[in-house]
Amino acid sequence: MVKALDPVDIPGFGNGFIHARKGQTVRLIDVEGHQVADVWAISTRDHDEYMSAATTRMLTGRVFPNVGGVFMTTRDRPILTFAKDTSPGFHDMQFASCCSALYARRGHKNHPNCRDNYFAAIERAGIKHANIPDPVNIFQNTPPRPDGSFLYGAAMSVAGDHVEFRAEMDCIVVVTACSSALINAGKSTPLRLETFKAKAPAARKKA
Repeated sequence: MVKALDPVDIPGFGNGFIHARKGQTVRLIDVEGHQVADVWAISTRDHDEYMSAATTRMLTGRVFPNVGGVFMTTRDRPILTFAKDTSPGFHDMQFASCCSALYARRGHKNHPNCRDNYFAAIERAGIKHANIPDPVNIFQNTPPRPDGSFLYGAAMSVAGDHVEFRAEMDCIVVVTACSSALINAGKSTPLRLETFKAKAPAARKKA
C-alpha cells in the first residue's frame, strides 16, 4: 500500500497547507461528509504566481474543469491537473472566500472565516500576500440557475469522498474548511490533505 507523505488534518473552521513537488499527487478528503474546501495553489518558486479561477475558466472554456482538465496560474501556466473525483462532482470556481464582513452583515461578529484562515495558513508557510486570490471551492454545491442566480445547496459529498490533483509545478497547496453553515449541512467539519510520490517512469525495453 502506498503511504501518504506527511498528511495534514484540518479541523472544522480550520486551515492547513502542504508542499507538493512537480509530479506528486495531492489528495483532499472530506472526512465526515458535506464539507466544502476552499483551495489555493501557489508556486513554490514565485509566490506571485498562483492558481487563478478566472484564468482557468477562460483557458478551459468551462465553469469547472472535468477530470483530466487543468487549473491554470495567473501567468497562464498549468499548476494542478484534476486527476480524480469520487464525489458527486459538484464544485465551484465563481465564489470568493467568506470573510468577517460577510458574517457581520448577517449578524455574526468574529465568526471564523476562510479569508482569515487563508492568511493564517500562508503566514505559517512563509508566504506574504496583500490580497487573497479567488479560491477553487471543492465540494461546493452552488450551481447557477437559468435566470443567472445561484442555488445555495449543501455539499453532496459523503464521508471519505475525495479529489486528487497532480502537481504540474512545485507548489504549496492551501486549504480551509469552509465556515458557512448554509452550504456545509449546518456545521464545519474536518478535511484531510495527503501527498503521494510521483510514479517512477516506466523502464525502457532493451532493443
